[in-house]
Amino acid sequence: MHNIKDIRKDLKSFEEHLKKRFFNVDIDEIKKLDENNRELIQKKETLEQEKKEISKSKDQNLFKRSKEISSEIDNYSKEQTEIKNRLENILSSIPNIPHLDVPIGKDENENLEVSKSGKIPEFDFKPKSHFDLGEKLGMLDFDLATKTTGARFVFVKGKLALMERAITNFMLDTHIHKNSYKEISPPLMASANTMYGTGQLPKFENDQFELKMEEGSDRKFLIPTAEVILTNIVKNQIVDKANLPMRLVAATPCFRKEAGSYGKDTKGMIRQHQFYKVEMVSIVENQNCLEELERMTNCATDILDQLELPYRKVILCTGDMGFSAEKTYDIEVWLPSENKYREISSCSSCSTFQANRMKSRYKNDNKETLFVGTLNGSGLAVGRTMIAIMENYQQKDGSIEIPKVLRPYMNNMDKITSN
Repeated sequence: MHNIKDIRKDLKSFEEHLKKRFFNVDIDEIKKLDENNRELIQKKETLEQEKKEISKSKDQNLFKRSKEISSEIDNYSKEQTEIKNRLENILSSIPNIPHLDVPIGKDENENLEVSKSGKIPEFDFKPKSHFDLGEKLGMLDFDLATKTTGARFVFVKGKLALMERAITNFMLDTHIHKNSYKEISPPLMASANTMYGTGQLPKFENDQFELKMEEGSDRKFLIPTAEVILTNIVKNQIVDKANLPMRLVAATPCFRKEAGSYGKDTKGMIRQHQFYKVEMVSIVENQNCLEELERMTNCATDILDQLELPYRKVILCTGDMGFSAEKTYDIEVWLPSENKYREISSCSSCSTFQANRMKSRYKNDNKETLFVGTLNGSGLAVGRTMIAIMENYQQKDGSIEIPKVLRPYMNNMDKITSN
């Protein structure tokens, strides 16, 4: 959410920054609504002062004027509320301003590779896809999920179910014991106000699973990511600076309609309505956002290093970043069946954008009240990690070697076979 006070200081600059994101905004309408709102405030203040003077007077003839003033103030208040709502609706749909070092570009084709890591495996056979491997092992069942639930769901069975759990526990242990994140087991539902705080509402309402509640109840949504609920832990708070940085981690299911993805990744586990993810969130002093982003991204890549999976790090261009982000790194893991890298983590700094929406603040050493900085990152997407392991560690006979770091979490098995 953008602060109108900051925008009015340099309307032209604000508009230019948004052009870098290929986002068109009617700056004249924002200016007009802001001016009208301030005009009404001034008119109300003038009338309130007049009413105050009348109240001091003993002239009974002014009593009628006092009632007229009250009516005028009420009318101005109604008009002002309408204007403020229109202005807030516009501002709440405008994305964050990109950081200066983010490359300008329209879409994913203009993202920039930062680095590559790990060795791409060489096979003396044609590598199979994760869904072929899983179905032949009898451990991934998409047809059954379609019958019981619908498209873009899966039953994970047997040793692959164990691997899914092992991946989650390995990631959590790493982030808690090595990277100093605090584990949270959060609610899987969020209120509309909470969804608004992190930027899912109102702009991305069509991508959310909303629960049907009793009439008159607050709206509730299944979380699309644990970021939503973890970041809002500091909603409507002035956080003690001594408690910053706050680093939180949670392993949760995530729910997304995948609106707009018709025809994309329809086979397999790449893009599903329900998936598991280990999510990292940081709440920091706002000047430390970019430093924390580097740290968070390294925490995510460390998981892939330990799993010995090949990956690359990419900085997203202005047109491909998420709504709330000022700067984002994507980590993409190598999938042999597709002969390309696919996203497995996205780590973003949101600067004070979400904090402004959530009213999350802290006092600095000068006792100034400032908005906190917020960051979020996948550490990692569990299903996509399993996909990457299955494909990169597959054997000619269709079995899957288990990465060494996962074996203690899987009863010291070294291989997944159909037996």
